[in-house]
Amino acid sequence: MSTQTTHPQTTTPPAAAEEAAALRKALASTPRPPRATPRQAAMAFGWRGMLKVKHVPEQLLDVTITPVMFVLMFTYLFGGAIADSTGEYLNYILPGVLVMSILFTTVYSGIALNTDLTKGVVDRFRSLPIWRPAPLVGALLGDTVRYLIAGTVIVVLGVALGFRPDAGIGGVLAAMALVLVFAFGLSWVFTTLGLLLRSPSAVMNAGFMGIFPLTFLSNVFVEPETLPAGLKAFVDVNPISILSTASRGLMHGNADTSDILIVLATAAALTAIFAPLTTRLYRRA
Repeated sequence: MSTQTTHPQTTTPPAAAEEAAALRKALASTPRPPRATPRQAAMAFGWRGMLKVKHVPEQLLDVTITPVMFVLMFTYLFGGAIADSTGEYLNYILPGVLVMSILFTTVYSGIALNTDLTKGVVDRFRSLPIWRPAPLVGALLGDTVRYLIAGTVIVVLGVALGFRPDAGIGGVLAAMALVLVFAFGLSWVFTTLGLLLRSPSAVMNAGFMGIFPLTFLSNVFVEPETLPAGLKAFVDVNPISILSTASRGLMHGNADTSDILIVLATAAALTAIFAPLTTRLYRRA
């Protein structure tokens, strides 16, 4: 006696077959969309950075609360002791705090890139048919909006406290633009760091260990003439000091052209060195 096993035949429902046929027909007849240009790809990733802020607004705390704390603490705690007047010290310190707050924020460019790398997001980006550096450039463009928010918060707070720039709104905008250009160049340093280190916390620690000494050993808070000779010599050549001096000059209408040119040259040099290095590391990551 033999047994025979029968397998039920599966049939595709007519509706599903019609939908599949319609889908194949639509895909076959629709021309392939054009490949995104480098500018379009970079702008798309910049918008991605803005959406991250939209969904996690707590990311803006470092560019809103921290600058306010620095301006209020240093103006009213040390203003009378350093400049004999909180009003005079505010005119001196506010451009420096603008520089400091925006440069501190550049560290988060490396942290965000390292986060994408450790979570595997970078592998997905590299599989896309787009300009390879687009995720890097787009992320930095998105971070520029964060820098602009930090600068706006500082200037508005300063005006509320009595800060009156002699060069008016034009001088303030010029100073902010100069700081943003320098911050864009400095951001490439931290993106390189973000690709070299293993975790976001390591990037944060290393980044602030580098930016803190350079910022506080500058003329952001005090005049270099009040410092010891050796420290004064370092402060005078510190790029952050030159950036602070140029920002003060633009806001108060007495900027030195040489300071502005040094800042722009430094930003260009940082970009020329670290942007290709970041791109190379990104391709090998």
